[in-house]
Amino acid sequence: MYPTQKHLEHYASLAVKVGVNVQEGQTVVVMAPIAAAPLVRLIASKAYEAGAKNVHVEYNDEELTLIKYKQAPEEAFTEYPMWRAKAWEEFAENGAAFIQIYSPNPNLLNDVDPTRVATASKAASTALNKYRSTLMNHTNAWSLISYATPEWAAKVFPDLSTDEAVQKLWERIIDATRIDLEDPIQAWRDHNAKLLQMVELLNGKRYKQLQYEAPGTSLTVDLPEGHIWLGGAKANAKGVLFNPNMPTEEVFTMPHRDGVNGTVRSTKPLNYNGQVINDFSLTFKAGKVIDFSAQQGYEALSNLLNTDEGARHLGEIALVPHDSPISNSNVIFFNTLYDENASCHLALGQAYPVNIEGGTKMQPEELLAHGANRSLTHEDFMIGSPDMNIDGVTQDGKLEPIFRNGNWAI
Repeated sequence: MYPTQKHLEHYASLAVKVGVNVQEGQTVVVMAPIAAAPLVRLIASKAYEAGAKNVHVEYNDEELTLIKYKQAPEEAFTEYPMWRAKAWEEFAENGAAFIQIYSPNPNLLNDVDPTRVATASKAASTALNKYRSTLMNHTNAWSLISYATPEWAAKVFPDLSTDEAVQKLWERIIDATRIDLEDPIQAWRDHNAKLLQMVELLNGKRYKQLQYEAPGTSLTVDLPEGHIWLGGAKANAKGVLFNPNMPTEEVFTMPHRDGVNGTVRSTKPLNYNGQVINDFSLTFKAGKVIDFSAQQGYEALSNLLNTDEGARHLGEIALVPHDSPISNSNVIFFNTLYDENASCHLALGQAYPVNIEGGTKMQPEELLAHGANRSLTHEDFMIGSPDMNIDGVTQDGKLEPIFRNGNWAI
């Protein structure tokens, strides 16, 4: 029965040593669902073994979240406790590392008014904006991993019993994170090295535009001058390497917020704040979404796009080959951490300052002037398929194939 104790030990070590690379005397903050307590305890133990000064754990309970959305008065969703926001800011200022175990129930808020969800999400994003900026600047080490829960597993494998679905989901997590190998840490170092090779190749190209073609998609994306491709391990402000996402198969950069034109169609469902958005399309003009449609979750998509002015612009473009481990599992995870690493994707909202030369030292107005998008949200959605072709436009206007039939052609 998965996971074994050895799997969990490997997973905890991976989160501590590769995910956030805990340093001597550092505080580690862990955010997790209650169901993940067995892994959280191992992470705490491994973090202390690595020299952590303190491990602070914040558990969340989705059933309590649902109770609040169904029964609390409207004003409960317009505010976020500032003492909590200040706590996250203080942790970040003191150099903490952040590990989040992300295991959402995709159907949790299906029967909740999307307006309530949108109001609460915007209130939280506003209050936590300073803290989240430190993560998007890679000032602090942070890492996102997942843990199989019955609710999530039931969505992914609806035809199986609960126990069988959880075991099947664990099989996929174990495979994607390499924790079944004898030395997962070395395996991840090797994987990061391979992603770095592609990062260096793309950074050497200095493309000025990418052109996407696939069924339902015909899109051009301008790249700002000085854009930087990243992938795999990153360095925080102190030069400590960490892996923000485990698993990860992507290389990504920043689009020019005003340089996106055409239409793009989603290829996988998006679990957005406990509500599923599926089979949707966005049309851009001069960088802004001017029209959209969705077969499922139209109101949730509308609320996302109306978060603020920047939510209708792109903040990230990411390339993931169709022939990659998570994609080859042929599983839709309803979990962006996994689905985005099975598919090329885009992100609406905030851009990562690390994706442009000197970006982490720029003021918000400078970033905007250089083409970096600003928003309270950052939401990835999947567009890749075996039919996806992508071309790069060189500085002298020549077209070069980057993807053909969903895979690398560069």
